[in-house]
Amino acid sequence: MPKRNYGFEKRQKELAKMQKRQLKAERRAERAQPQPEEQAGDSDAPLPPDPGE
Repeated sequence: MPKRNYGFEKRQKELAKMQKRQLKAERRAERAQPQPEEQAGDSDAPLPPDPGE
């Protein structure tokens, strides 16, 4: 029976963690950036009158 290579297993686990963190950071960055296409459409549209007035 071959010996387990704990160093390799640890490195693979660390790489998986780093990749997951990177993907999460990218998703957060996309969410934080304003979408220029959506904002341009909102600013051109007039606001509806308040029903209470």
